[in-house]
Amino acid sequence: MVKPIMKDIFFLQQKSEPATAADAQVMRDLTDTLQAHREECVGMAANMIGVKKRIIAVSIGPVQLLMVNPNIVKKSDPYEAEEGCLSLSGVRKTTRYQNIEVEYQDQQLKPHRQAFSGWTAQIIQHEVDHCDGILI
Repeated sequence: MVKPIMKDIFFLQQKSEPATAADAQVMRDLTDTLQAHREECVGMAANMIGVKKRIIAVSIGPVQLLMVNPNIVKKSDPYEAEEGCLSLSGVRKTTRYQNIEVEYQDQQLKPHRQAFSGWTAQIIQHEVDHCDGILI
């Protein structure tokens, strides 16, 4: 189900809790909401739809990657970026990393460790920051 976008800064600055199998509906709602906003959004964290769980969805071309309990375990090659966010107005500068490795679980809670670079890495970093209560 498509959910409204959370814009409450106090809520968004709170750390998200680990997700479990009981959060399957949140996972579906998050991917539905990202799909509904595909024209203006390439990634979304569960707190952006009002749920404080460590779940993110990332658009990689036509594919949506859902990451449950993502943690960036390795990063290299920092650079300055400018980003926007559906939950915030305007564009802000931030430091991102060109290359990252992420440990996460898929929708069935099967563990994965995967490397990402470039634009996809930047999106993942933005959404993991949301899980940590960090806003650009």
